[in-house]
Amino acid sequence: MMLPHALKDDIERVVREEWGRILAVMVKTLSDFQLAEDCMQDALISAFSHWERTGLPRSPAAWLLQVARRKAIDRLRRDKGFAAKRAELSYLYDLENSFEDEEERGVIPDECLQMIFKCCHSALAEKSRVALTLRSLGGLSTDQIAAAFLDTGEAMQRRITRAKQKIVRAGIAYKVPEANDLPDRLSSVLRTLYLIFNEGYLASSEDALTRVDLSNEAIRLTRIAALLMPEECEVQGLLALMLLHDSRRTARVGKDGELIPLEQQNRAR
Repeated sequence: MMLPHALKDDIERVVREEWGRILAVMVKTLSDFQLAEDCMQDALISAFSHWERTGLPRSPAAWLLQVARRKAIDRLRRDKGFAAKRAELSYLYDLENSFEDEEERGVIPDECLQMIFKCCHSALAEKSRVALTLRSLGGLSTDQIAAAFLDTGEAMQRRITRAKQKIVRAGIAYKVPEANDLPDRLSSVLRTLYLIFNEGYLASSEDALTRVDLSNEAIRLTRIAALLMPEECEVQGLLALMLLHDSRRTARVGKDGELIPLEQQNRAR
């Protein structure tokens, strides 16, 4: 299926900007990482088909969330353990009926930072925590994450898959950590936020030198973390580092998208 170039760009932008937030909502609803991802993929396939005919809806993110919930209902109905999943289905039906109000408010609940803390559970190895979070919420591809860890794409994919499987086997709950659990997970969370910002600061893809959406998201989430934990100097330090580097954003890139060396950058910008 060949999509119009402008529509393809719009869909890619929506996925970049909203995927992590919608996935966080779906994981919270379903308590199943893999099921949430599968439903999101199903919703995206539907988007390509519907939006080609009708154009982008007024609220693409809300549209994707609604369709992902419907896909979850369909998958749960087909599940062999249907009877045991009636509570989840009932909850999804309630959410489905309240969708119009959600769209009117224009709100997709922003739970990305909560999700990062959830993924950074002590039962997972440090590298697996960060990789899983970057893949799910950071908007980074497996190859981009592998490059950040000086690893191969195949090895990183296996690591992420094992992390998801361990979450299921260990029965790790997708819940917001208690306040006294936050410091133990802070190191992984900060590392994840830094790598998201780093990919935005100097993108590993060949399409663009920078990814402003990732830089902005990393800064936004770090600001929230700084408000949650004002006494944690490492959070304040990371935020300061991000803001310092981001202040040169417009001076680093020329009009044709080329990198401008530090000594040639216009400090007035």
